[in-house]
Amino acid sequence: MQILANALVSAAGYLLVGVGFSLIYTSTRFFHFAHGIVLTAGAYVTFILKVWSGFPLSISIFGGIIASTLLGIGMEWNIYRPLRRRNASPTILLLASLGIYAALQALISLTFGSGTKTFRSGVVPTGLLITGIRVTGPQIAIIVISGACCLVVWLLLRYIRVGKMIRAVACDPDLAEVFGLNRDYIIRVVFLIGSALAGIAGVLLTYDADMTPMMGFRVLLMGMVAVIIGGIGEIPGIALGALLLGLAQHLTAWWFSSRWQDAIVFVILILFLLVRPQGFLGKPLRKTAI
Repeated sequence: MQILANALVSAAGYLLVGVGFSLIYTSTRFFHFAHGIVLTAGAYVTFILKVWSGFPLSISIFGGIIASTLLGIGMEWNIYRPLRRRNASPTILLLASLGIYAALQALISLTFGSGTKTFRSGVVPTGLLITGIRVTGPQIAIIVISGACCLVVWLLLRYIRVGKMIRAVACDPDLAEVFGLNRDYIIRVVFLIGSALAGIAGVLLTYDADMTPMMGFRVLLMGMVAVIIGGIGEIPGIALGALLLGLAQHLTAWWFSSRWQDAIVFVILILFLLVRPQGFLGKPLRKTAI
């Protein structure tokens, strides 16, 4: 039961990042690797506000999430949008995102160093003991907030007009523009939502386990794998994929060693790509000849 609880905490973090990444990918058709540095930036802005500037924790966390959201929108407005207007291919956009990630990670390392940082203060709590399972307050917050955020996004996509517009652009961007939808506006909305989710994930994960300049890339990789094995664009499927990854990692650490945690994730990814490439809830593509 303790392993299941730990897996649920890990899955909640992967779910937040994976849903944001999936929203951006389905609308733009490229891998937004800089999504990882958006997560990291939220944590470090919270650190600046809390530790360096002395603001209350609640204000610092809010500031970190806002900073992540603005950073993601800034990437889209100043880099990706001009590239799209020049008909840049998804490969060019991917390389641009890798360049953004590398540059901003280097900037964070130069400013804060490569060591571990934290914005927690006081005595580290031992956690609550619930029916033999020990969980901390931040871990409970990760699970509850992650589930609530993803539920809100799912409801938005299903029942709210802007969510239906996002789904239309994700399904067929050209046809959506023919029907009068502003694709650039929809993509900005998607970057706003996805970057906010990344900022929330960064703050929550850091409050539980501290931060390093490299933290975002690993969480992003796990989120991407959860998206692929769950089904791109399917939030319930991403949740299942994240839970499978969390269970696999913690069971591997229990049976063998924590050094094999990441390896088992990519073994699972390869198996899904070979056996069920569309993921848990994804639908196989059909080709039609006309």
